[in-house]
Amino acid sequence: MTLTTISTDKAPAAVGPYSQAMKADQLMFCSGQIALDPATMKMTGTTAAEQTEQVFRNLAAVLEAEHITLANVVKTTVYLKDMNDFQAMNAVYEKHFGRHKPARATVEVARLPKDALVEIECIAATMKVSNTA
Repeated sequence: MTLTTISTDKAPAAVGPYSQAMKADQLMFCSGQIALDPATMKMTGTTAAEQTEQVFRNLAAVLEAEHITLANVVKTTVYLKDMNDFQAMNAVYEKHFGRHKPARATVEVARLPKDALVEIECIAATMKVSNTA
């Protein structure tokens, strides 16, 4: 197996001992993204919906570093500070994935980095994807 570190300046820089993503053969494992603006490294948005929009911009930028898109995502994990924000997050999530429906887990957590309201991580296939759904 070949492991490759994935990094882009179009997404927030890793602020600890981790990578934005790791590629293992034809799978890409993206670290959790919160609503940090990559240029300022400051949180954006005050609602779960606003923060989810930035999270998706960040995830898309990391995927783009390997020339793939959200259509390549096979699994996500969504972390919410408050499960009452599920519908707001889910509306933005559905907008970005459209008819593509990756496997997903959503959990409520006590706290997220920088007191974010939402964090999303994903696993994507790096080869050409044919969606049969």
